Amino acid sequence: MEQAGDFLAECQALDAVLDGVRGADWDRPTQFKGWTLNDVLVHLHFWNRMADLSLTDPAVFQARAAETLAGIGRDGFRTTENAMITERGADLRAAWVAQYTDMVERWAALDPKQRLQWVGPEMSARSSITARQMETWAHGQEVFDCLGATRTETDRIRNIVVLGVNTFGWSFKVHGRPQPEVMPRLELIAPSGALWDFGEPGANRIAGPAVEFAQVVAQTRNIADTSLVVEGPVATEWMAIAQCFAGGPETPPAKGARHRVAG
Repeated sequence: MEQAGDFLAECQALDAVLDGVRGADWDRPTQFKGWTLNDVLVHLHFWNRMADLSLTDPAVFQARAAETLAGIGRDGFRTTENAMITERGADLRAAWVAQYTDMVERWAALDPKQRLQWVGPEMSARSSITARQMETWAHGQEVFDCLGATRTETDRIRNIVVLGVNTFGWSFKVHGRPQPEVMPRLELIAPSGALWDFGEPGANRIAGPAVEFAQVVAQTRNIADTSLVVEGPVATEWMAIAQCFAGGPETPPAKGARHRVAG
């Protein structure tokens, strides 16, 4: 399953930018809800472990998921995750690297259609590992921004673009809005220069860099901070509320709120 390799490459790209982080830098706040670099790795490491548990030990996964949801309902995400992952700083980074490195070989050998449990509806193995890549890429953005670094994007971003396409209806549903019958036409330029198109031509159209489309659906950038061309009312509404991840409705960042910090 090639998406497992894409997940690994995404993790390695994030790990590389962390090379210069030392001591108190791990508690530096990012532009995402004030999460620190420690918070980001706690979050990624915790849910990587949960995804792997859904494969290796479904019974333990179910128990851990119930405990986690109860904790989140009582104390919130950050308190719950930070209590369940005790490592910090370099030790946390090492544990995160060990986990994602260990799990990739198992996941690469799976049937992409194998069904796996999750905290919401069950998912295919392909969807589960793609979600892990998306989370790594999306939360990685706040790390790159915080450190004043520019990420080198590759065509593995297509997995996240497809996730954005597949969650077109979800973006409206989770915000309590009726789902339009037809998704806007997408004409996106891949990092390699290839053209990726989705949907049929019509009055609604979104065109521009595939990376910027992924940033909008993953809510790491406001649509106004991209060069995407957005035409038509459905396309405009979608880009204002797009959300390719599960959970409750989230408000995209305000214009100018998420950006690379000057080095």
